[in-house]
Amino acid sequence: MNLSKTWEKLVLAARIITAIENPQDVVCISARPYGQRAVLKFSQYTGSQCIAGRFTPGTFTNQITKQFKEPRLLIITDPRVDSQAIKEASYVNIPVISFCDSDSPLDYVDCAIPGNNKAKLSIGLLYWLLAREVLRMRGTIDREAPWDVPVDLFFYRDPEELEKQEESAPVYEEPTPTVPVVESVPPSPRLRAGTTPPPTPLPAGRALLAPPPLHGTTRR
Repeated sequence: MNLSKTWEKLVLAARIITAIENPQDVVCISARPYGQRAVLKFSQYTGSQCIAGRFTPGTFTNQITKQFKEPRLLIITDPRVDSQAIKEASYVNIPVISFCDSDSPLDYVDCAIPGNNKAKLSIGLLYWLLAREVLRMRGTIDREAPWDVPVDLFFYRDPEELEKQEESAPVYEEPTPTVPVVESVPPSPRLRAGTTPPPTPLPAGRALLAPPPLHGTTRR
């Protein structure tokens, strides 16, 4: 596969997407599980709509359905898997951009981007390149500076692999705080009702002084 042709078609598709004034008029579709995460991330960064999962028949042709949409442009992951969306787009004259492999049908596809649309890494990379080029043409990011969004966010992640990684990851245990040891003080004896506490002993060497005489009295 000629990668230079893939890049030329990616740039052409980015120009078509940038020509749409309202990003919400662009719909990305992927019924293939490997492309659902890439479609969600592409719509998140470019502001477009997405349909990740099964495509409901009548979404573009039946106005009674709750999920009825009237887009101006479609982006398809696999024209063989997403054939129903392409067929309905042909009924209402919606242009279609699609990633196409060597065995993909090209019926009603207006802009075909050659690339591997079956591997999870390839799908994620193609959508990442397309999203970066769209943002560069819109002036959102600088063409000379690298895009700060890693391509790993566009890759499909298997739930079973994530569970295995979580199980194998070391568990961090917080250290238990140490409590300072305080010497115990013996409790004071309880007093019975009607009793007075015992007098406090004076320190050695001090004599007990008599209380001063009251005013107007004499001592005998």
